[in-house]
Amino acid sequence: MSKSFQIFGEANESVIYNPDELIDLFLDCTVDGICLVDMDNRFIRVNRMYTKIFGYTEEDIIGKRFTEFPNPDIVVKIIEAVKLGKAFHNIVTQRFHKDGSVLDIAVSYSPFRNSNGDIIAIMAIYRDVTEHLNTERELKRTRELYKLITENTSDMIKVYTKDKKILYASPSHEKGIGFTPEQLVGRNVDDIIFPEDKEYFETVVQNLIDTGEPQLFEIRIKTGDNDVIFSETNISPIYNEQKEIDSFVAVGRNITDRVKNDDALRNLDRLSIIGQLAAGVAHEIRNPLTSLKGFSKLLKSTSEKSKQENYLSIIMNELDRIDMIVNEFMSLAKPQAIQFEKENLIGILDSTINVLHPQALLHNVQIKKAYPLDDIELLCSPHQLKQVFVNFLKNAIESMPNGGNVHINIQKIEDKRVLVSFRDEGVGIDTELMGFLGTPFYTTKDKGIGLGLTVSNKIIQEHNGIMKIESQSGVGTIVKVELECI
Repeated sequence: MSKSFQIFGEANESVIYNPDELIDLFLDCTVDGICLVDMDNRFIRVNRMYTKIFGYTEEDIIGKRFTEFPNPDIVVKIIEAVKLGKAFHNIVTQRFHKDGSVLDIAVSYSPFRNSNGDIIAIMAIYRDVTEHLNTERELKRTRELYKLITENTSDMIKVYTKDKKILYASPSHEKGIGFTPEQLVGRNVDDIIFPEDKEYFETVVQNLIDTGEPQLFEIRIKTGDNDVIFSETNISPIYNEQKEIDSFVAVGRNITDRVKNDDALRNLDRLSIIGQLAAGVAHEIRNPLTSLKGFSKLLKSTSEKSKQENYLSIIMNELDRIDMIVNEFMSLAKPQAIQFEKENLIGILDSTINVLHPQALLHNVQIKKAYPLDDIELLCSPHQLKQVFVNFLKNAIESMPNGGNVHINIQKIEDKRVLVSFRDEGVGIDTELMGFLGTPFYTTKDKGIGLGLTVSNKIIQEHNGIMKIESQSGVGTIVKVELECI
């Protein structure tokens, strides 16, 4: 005779359950699939979760042998062992859903005994772990893929903390800069950065922290044999669970050969500019020299102190002008190391105009400026920007053989950017030729070498800038340069 159980619920109300009802409640509420198989291997009981996991109904299963369904070979041996009193827990096997899909199942087998202790059935408890194992497999596959990439790429990959302590360095560093990963892990990134580039690197990192955007930059790296290479590096943030920047990942590559080629092109363009400007500079120097000769003779022929002082003042002014012209010309002619520093944009432009002033006079061209009242500071290589601006101004002057005006305008725009435009009143450029501008060695001028715009665009890109050219045949050309300001 079965016993009944009294269970108290809310407000001390009681409900009477018999054991069979309790078993049904348990089987229906558990999150695991459960089945009972008799000693003849026939299904005698399954719960709802079992049917949900495998897709079979009770009618599909009850009364049938488990061997009628696809099972791993090991299951038959396990069932026979359970009949002898053994138990097996959390065995992960692959089973099949009714629709044929493969499931990863963790299953435990236990002998089911009656009140006399005799084994009368086998109880199996199933848990679907397909999603969990698929996640683990995908994670493992991703880790292996990342490991394969980092171990075989020629790019140098580093992970380091916000205080720049290196946490990981790819094996490619040994070939790239002569340091093994073991020699780099634990060190500070500053240890391998060229000293003069550390301030620039700090600025890049601060921009990354401020914006959260990856930064692409060029920097010099010290190697294990005390040499220096140029590295093009992309640095990106790594966020923690609080959505805060926790560390950085940097991917760099050796671009020393490319930098040398770029330098060669720049020097070639710079020498071409110097050759073309030489006549104008010589003409500009010849005028004050003529004055110097004349006033020197006058100084020699007079004994009046007031006239001597007046002549000397004029002579000194002319010498100062010659000195200024020569200095500006030599600053363009002298090779300069690439180094970013804080510089006033207006000062760079005025210096450029001084260089081009003689050529502008020869072509009867007036240079008109429209500057803001405030100074605009850039983190830049002033000599490189001067080379860019010389190219633009020289092109503008040469586009007006009968004279005219070149308008230089500086305008602050949003997000710490500044727009510099050079507008001429020259012959303009045909629409069909616009697509060829910037192509190396393509030129529309008799004396050009076709590198000016190519080199200029490259320099502007290295300054995180943008160059645009608008032109209309017979009307003129506008060159716009957008740069970052501090």
